[in-house]
Amino acid sequence: MRFDVTLIRIVFIAALVSAGYFLKPFYGRPGLSAVIGAFIAVSTIFFETRIRKATLKTLIGGAVGSILGIAAASLIGWVISAQNGAQAEIYGIPENFKTFLTLTLMLFMGYVGLVVGAVKGDYLDLTALGGIFIEKGSSKSHPLILDTSVIIDGRVADIAETGFLAGTLVIPQFVLRELQQIADSADSIKRNRGRRGLDILQRLQKKKGSYEIVISEADFPDIREVDHKLIELGRQLEGKIVTNDFNLNKVAQLRGVSVLNINELANALKPVVLPGEIMRVFVLKEGKEYNQGVAYLDDGTMVVVDNARRMIGKNVDVSVTSVLQTTAGKMIFGRFNEDGRAVAPRQTTASQ
Repeated sequence: MRFDVTLIRIVFIAALVSAGYFLKPFYGRPGLSAVIGAFIAVSTIFFETRIRKATLKTLIGGAVGSILGIAAASLIGWVISAQNGAQAEIYGIPENFKTFLTLTLMLFMGYVGLVVGAVKGDYLDLTALGGIFIEKGSSKSHPLILDTSVIIDGRVADIAETGFLAGTLVIPQFVLRELQQIADSADSIKRNRGRRGLDILQRLQKKKGSYEIVISEADFPDIREVDHKLIELGRQLEGKIVTNDFNLNKVAQLRGVSVLNINELANALKPVVLPGEIMRVFVLKEGKEYNQGVAYLDDGTMVVVDNARRMIGKNVDVSVTSVLQTTAGKMIFGRFNEDGRAVAPRQTTASQ
């Protein structure tokens, strides 16, 4: 597809250069006419590459706005041109000034209508105009925008490879710049994190699956914070931000942008443990309370075990007494019998 577009552009430039050279529209000079034709062709191609990045709503809004602006300018220009010679002499309006005023008004109204219509085009509801005006894929899925923290985390690559993240994965250019800055940091820890993020991106690009990687060139120079840029990009693309940043999650939801939090997904996938079940854990360290031990499951869930202080560094069987779900994750409380046997849980109230 890229080869076909390039070939068409080359033919387009050659056609305008040839037309200018043989037709000689500018002062009868073929060389000057060919140069001007080439300039017009290159300018047209540059405009075409820019307008291809615009959304359908922006294009429709800009077209409607420019048409309305030109129509209003034409009406006012017709009123000015309708003045006859006698009236022009009375008001002292020269004919050349009326022509200049009409042309200026036409350009001004057309430009203002185009810019305002393009900006306000995001408020259009294309579904009310019929299915032919709905952008491709807009009714099926929204683009998923990856932030810096979730790329460095790395779990998003595993999720994408399993097929649970399907569609378009958008990686903003300002996120790539932030990753590059972290990778070039003098701090070894930050440098390793940045390099890990770049490795994850390479892994996503190499593994072809149900997703497509798109590098977004959109930027917001007036906004300095990367998190705020992500939110604005999410609003512009009507996409969802994939992150594990708790603060970005809350701010994006307040701004009306959908968020997919990797940590929430991980918590939802943790195995369900009920009071009374027996589980085997490795007591790693001492707990905060008297005679407590602390263990961790493979998914990182903390297990607080009563009567397990003497069992640090050993595998023990514990009985689950309660499960506490917090915003940071899940905590499991259990009890270990001092003789090495798991015991039945104590009767606890709902407040415990």
